[in-house]
Amino acid sequence: MISTHILDTNLGKPAAHVEVKLFHAETHELIATATTNQDGRVSDFGIKEFTEGAYQLEFEIAPYFSSLKVKTFFPRVCIQFFIEDINQHYHIPLLISPFAYSTYRGS
Repeated sequence: MISTHILDTNLGKPAAHVEVKLFHAETHELIATATTNQDGRVSDFGIKEFTEGAYQLEFEIAPYFSSLKVKTFFPRVCIQFFIEDINQHYHIPLLISPFAYSTYRGS
């Protein structure tokens, strides 16, 4: 399973209503699209089967910052990661602020 969440570190709050797209990284084939909930989470993209390989999450954060009337340097964040074991849970958090972002492999 692949999941994610977004925390706005500038406000110290989850980033709700952010569109997140999941792609196969090599082919850039769109697999699924989801929107973060009130807690800034996408707990499941609704995909039942995965294969080993490279994937990419694209976070459309410009509309989020625009809704707050805040300018941002990064309109979209793209994170590529590799799935080695299809039986593991892959959680990819994103920490955002108007002029920076970071990520890590969560649990």
